[in-house]
Amino acid sequence: MTRLGRHRDAGQAFPIYITVVAGLLFLAFAYLAVGQAAVTRGEAQTAADAAALAAAQETREQLTELWLANVLEPDSWQPILEGDVPVGSACWRAHQLAARNDAHLDECASDEPLGYSVVAVTNEAVGDSIVPGTEDQRATERATAVIEPRCSFELPVEGSGDDVLPSLTCDDREWELKPDDLTDLPGPEDLFDVHLAH
Repeated sequence: MTRLGRHRDAGQAFPIYITVVAGLLFLAFAYLAVGQAAVTRGEAQTAADAAALAAAQETREQLTELWLANVLEPDSWQPILEGDVPVGSACWRAHQLAARNDAHLDECASDEPLGYSVVAVTNEAVGDSIVPGTEDQRATERATAVIEPRCSFELPVEGSGDDVLPSLTCDDREWELKPDDLTDLPGPEDLFDVHLAH
């Protein structure tokens, strides 16, 4: 092959190289855009999870305070443990946790009887990318947290005396409650379990 032929082949290959490199760059930017969106969605899910859990934990605290205030009245225990009592909304706590995770809530609702559902939206947008119209998009994710009672008991037999309280069994631990010695009582985490619903 002559020198002229070799130069002609090289000249024909150059546009192909340019096309391949441009294609690879496009793919790299596309993967970057997908990565940006995935990170933003992850941030929204983290904010939603934290917000829902915070609201449920706040409600758990309120229920525990009610139980402690009525510990000498065993007839009132079951409605409290089942969440069948009026408590204040804990959405304010959910809003706090969403803000700490650089997001805000579009929705926060109490799920009867025990739980909270939220919808979190990131404050930061996805950002500039090669996909038109995504730079102002924000991620939206939802989460639900539930509160489950961990304890069971049996009411004392009638006539056994006013000074008898039921034994409270919380998972594998039993609490022997004495009206004249209420120093060792179960805490919120003993009475209720809080977790995300999947």
